[in-house]
Amino acid sequence: MTTLQELFSQGRSLLKDLPNPALEAKVLLLKSTSIQEGQFYSFPENKLSRAEEKRFYKLVSKRLAGLPLPYITEVKEFWSIPFRVSPGILIPRPETELIVEKVLEFSSRKKETVVDIGTGCGNIAVSLAKELPQARIVATDTAMKALRLAKLNASQQKISNIIFARGSLFSALSRLRLEGKCDFIVSNPPYVTEEEWPKLDAEIRNHEPKSALVAGKSGLEVIHKLIQGAPLYLKPGGCLLVEIGAGQKDKVMSFFDSSSVWEKASFVKDLNGISRVAVGKI
Repeated sequence: MTTLQELFSQGRSLLKDLPNPALEAKVLLLKSTSIQEGQFYSFPENKLSRAEEKRFYKLVSKRLAGLPLPYITEVKEFWSIPFRVSPGILIPRPETELIVEKVLEFSSRKKETVVDIGTGCGNIAVSLAKELPQARIVATDTAMKALRLAKLNASQQKISNIIFARGSLFSALSRLRLEGKCDFIVSNPPYVTEEEWPKLDAEIRNHEPKSALVAGKSGLEVIHKLIQGAPLYLKPGGCLLVEIGAGQKDKVMSFFDSSSVWEKASFVKDLNGISRVAVGKI
C-alpha cells in the first residue's frame, strides 16, 4: 500500500507543469482521502487504501485535463469563507473582495439595504451579510442553479439576512419595490469582450460559464445598463460599486459623467494597479 508521502510525491510529479504542483497535489490528496491537513504533515508514513489511491489519481486526471481546481474540490475561499462552487457557476476571484472592502468602508453599520446583482455562488452577498448582520441583503441572479448554490452557501454560514430573487439586472428589484430604497447596489458583471474571449486561458474558456464573463462586443454592455438603471433604486447618497476590466476605466467614467445624477466616479485599484472597481454615488 502507498503512503501519504509517496502518493503526494507522485501527484506532484504528474502535476509538474502547473504553476504550483505541490499545493495542488496536497489539495487533491486531502480531497480524495479522509485525512485533515494536520495529519498530512504529521503522519506522512500513513498507508492509504486502494480506493483512496484510485480516487486521488482520478482527481489528478481531471486536473490534467484542465478542469479548474475549485470545480474538483467543490470549494473556493473568498473573504476567508469557504464557498461551495460547481461547474456552470463563476469561480470567485480575489480581486472581487475589493467590493466587499469598499462597502464595509462606506457602511454606516445601521439597517441598510444592499443589493448584489448577479450573485453567482453568493460570495459577495454572503460575505457582506456576515459582516453586516443588521443589513438587509438582496441577492439576484438569472440562473436558478446559481441561486440554489448561493442559498446553500448562506445556509452553511448560518446567514439569515439575505433575500434571494431570480431576475435579470433590476427586474427583481422592481418586483420587490425597492425603488429609492437601496443604500448599495453591487455587481461583478460580465465585462470580457467577444474579441478577448478566445484569448483567455483554455481552463477558463472550456469550463467557466461564458455568460458570466462575456458581456458583448465592447465588454461594457452590462456595466452601462447598471450605471443607467441604478439611480432609480438608490437612496440619495447611495452607492453603486461595479467590478470592471483592465482598460475600461475611461469609458466607464464617461457613463457616469453622462448623467447629472451621479457625483464624479472614483475607482479602486487591485494589487496589480488596475482600476478594478468603479464607485458611483448619487
